[in-house]
Amino acid sequence: MKIAVLDGQGAGLGQTIIKKLRQAFPHGLYIVALGTNTFATTKMVRAGSDIGISGEKGFYSFCRRESVDCIIAPIGIIQPGSIQGEITENMVRAFSNLTCKKFLLPLHHPNISIPCTSDVPIKDYIDAILKDLSFQMQRRHYRQ
Repeated sequence: MKIAVLDGQGAGLGQTIIKKLRQAFPHGLYIVALGTNTFATTKMVRAGSDIGISGEKGFYSFCRRESVDCIIAPIGIIQPGSIQGEITENMVRAFSNLTCKKFLLPLHHPNISIPCTSDVPIKDYIDAILKDLSFQMQRRHYRQ
C-alpha cells in the first residue's frame, strides 16, 4: 500500500503519523513524505518515510504523475494560504484532483470549522486512520 503524508512548517504532525504508521504496519507500506518545505520533508524522512518530496512544484508534480492509495493531511490543504502561507492554489487544486482516499485531520484553522471536533485529541483521529488502513489492508490481502 502506498501512502502519502503531507505536512509543513516543522512537520511535527507528519513525523508522528509516519512513526505510528511504521509501528502499526512494519511491512507492506510505502510512505511518501510530502513537505511544503525542505525542513518538513527532511523531518518526515528521518521519521521513517521511504521518500521525500518538497515544495509546491514537487507536490504538484507528484499529484499529477503518481498514484497513491491514500493521503493523510491537515485540513489546511483545502485552503490556499494556510499552514502559514505554505499552501498554494496549485497545491489545493492538485490535492483536490487526487482520486485516492483522503484523510483530513481537523486541526484548528481560523477560516475552517468542523463542528464537534474541537474536543477530540489529534491522537484519536490518527488512531481512527490506522484502524481504517488496517481494514483496507486486510481486504486487499483477502482479495489476493
